[in-house]
Amino acid sequence: MSPRKTILLVEDETDLTQVLEAGLEKAGWGILVAHDGEEGLKKANEMLPDLILLDIAMPRMNGFQVCHDLKTNPKTKKIPVIMLTVNSRPSDKSWGIEVGACDYITKPFTMESLKQHISAHL
Repeated sequence: MSPRKTILLVEDETDLTQVLEAGLEKAGWGILVAHDGEEGLKKANEMLPDLILLDIAMPRMNGFQVCHDLKTNPKTKKIPVIMLTVNSRPSDKSWGIEVGACDYITKPFTMESLKQHISAHL
């Protein structure tokens, strides 16, 4: 059996964080949580998760900045980043991919769909 994969969830909405944390743990992944971009960046550097789910609109540092910083850091640049956001404009999606996200999912989404996206990148 392969070791359990760890996902860092960087999301400032408490209700959504709780739902995602429960659903992803039930699917068998270990979950780390950060509530803003700065905390997410710090935890990514310290814990080196297998994948990062990253909101865009957050206090202190937005997801685009976090993703850019992750992808320019040799220690974290290979960690897949999936952006989870209400920003559905094509320009936002393009910018997300440009700063290094491997996937871009707009809210609302289903847990089943999210799990499929995560599995594809792990």
